[in-house]
Amino acid sequence: MKRVQRFEDPTIVSDSKPDTAAYNAVLNACTNMGERTKFLQVFDEMSQFGAEPDVLTYNIMIKLCARADRKELLVSVLERILEKGIQLCITTLHSLVAAYVGFGDLETAEKIVQAMREGRRDICKILRESNSKTPDQNEEDIFTKLLPNSNRENDYDPPLLPKLYTPNSRIYTTLMKGYMKAGRVNDTIRTLEAMRNQEDSASHPDHVTYTTVVSALAKAGSMDKARQVLAEMTRTGVPANRITYNILLKGYCQQLQIDKAKELIREMTDNAGIVPDVVSYNILIDGCILVDDSAGALSYFNEMRARGIAPSKISYTTLMKAFAVSGQPKLAYKVFDEMTKDSRVKVDIVAWNMLVEGYCRLGLVEEAKKIVQKMRENGFYPNVSTYGSLANGIALARKPGEALLLWNEIKDRCGMKIEGEREASKFPSLPPLKPDEGLLDTLADICVRAAFFRKALEIVACMEEYGIAPNKTKYTRIYIEMHSRMFTSKHASKARQDRRSDRKKAAEAFKFWLGLPNSYYGSEWRLEPADGD
Repeated sequence: MKRVQRFEDPTIVSDSKPDTAAYNAVLNACTNMGERTKFLQVFDEMSQFGAEPDVLTYNIMIKLCARADRKELLVSVLERILEKGIQLCITTLHSLVAAYVGFGDLETAEKIVQAMREGRRDICKILRESNSKTPDQNEEDIFTKLLPNSNRENDYDPPLLPKLYTPNSRIYTTLMKGYMKAGRVNDTIRTLEAMRNQEDSASHPDHVTYTTVVSALAKAGSMDKARQVLAEMTRTGVPANRITYNILLKGYCQQLQIDKAKELIREMTDNAGIVPDVVSYNILIDGCILVDDSAGALSYFNEMRARGIAPSKISYTTLMKAFAVSGQPKLAYKVFDEMTKDSRVKVDIVAWNMLVEGYCRLGLVEEAKKIVQKMRENGFYPNVSTYGSLANGIALARKPGEALLLWNEIKDRCGMKIEGEREASKFPSLPPLKPDEGLLDTLADICVRAAFFRKALEIVACMEEYGIAPNKTKYTRIYIEMHSRMFTSKHASKARQDRRSDRKKAAEAFKFWLGLPNSYYGSEWRLEPADGD
């Protein structure tokens, strides 16, 4: 556009001037990238080239308002279309329903659909009445320039739609997806029934509608009803596609009904004539893992390859997970080795983590550390999942000394500065890390059990720094059960007592943090209740 503007004689580049369609493509890109200021700049340029905004331009503006979290402006876009005399289309109304569903405002989305069903034209009035927030009056706001009518007072009659619009299957399906996301399965089914009874064939359920209902029922665990919907699709001449069957397969696997999943995939192939894809087999492999059937997972993996279906990255890592969970890390390593030889897939951090997890589940910490070293050599950095597996393996192997080494690395990557320690990083090449609750809790548990109280306090300080609430109840129970009689021996030598001085100070500090009686309070405490209590 800038190149076109350089020519003084506009007739030279008359055939090169961007039209409304070109501008709409740029506006849509600006919306997708969240560039509101650039959207306004491009919108203002349209008039310079004689390109008038059309209904698609304002449909994109609806999406811009939704992305900018400006729900109160949606009605202003619709009113702007009507006031400028732009011919409205059903897609505009669908965009409005989709926007309200995206905001989680199903009530307003329902009102739009119901008004359309009732043959009402006062959609603008309905949206005005539903607005709980008045538009921002800030003059610097780009929306005041895009929608000058948004600053108008509400003491006027909102415009009416030029004609009646009936909700089509796309609008109904969008509303159903909102119900599904909100867990409103009954409303999803009621909407399907309403669509069946519509006179207009454009409002009848299509395969997307049916698939949405199947997905809602499968998510709710109502697999029998989901199968009934599949049967209805066949009866009404709306063929189910591979996506529909994959949703059903996943539902059966999540309900641990693997036999029914196997039966469905046979029906899918033999009766519907739909060949399973890599997603279908990945679902089945994962289902076998859920019922501890690593042999079944391997069988489906081999069947997939025999059918000429190339395994995906997920296929390999899911099969590795099957062997890792079943305590067969060597077989997981064999799958990993095959994955490295397959030029169609690229080994990622998930695959490496599955290897680490396989050895850590058996407490084979040294083997797991070797995998981590190979991972580093191949350009992958341990992440929270890697460290979590190592921490669990260390706990299982009862090697608290390894936990200290692991914590030192994690602490360094978290950027924690401990008083009295050198600030220079021991792992300068590793990127920063944000630990999660599971990792820190496991490390703290190990340190408390091993009486590494100073390190335990460092870990809980890290938890608090990241907004994670330490489980004081659990740590108190561990301390009382394992360490309540520490440092009580009256027969220890003076030299031994001196050596234990630092540990005792750390223990007292930990007790202080737990809220147990300690030397800071100068009080005594006992395990048994006092007489008379």
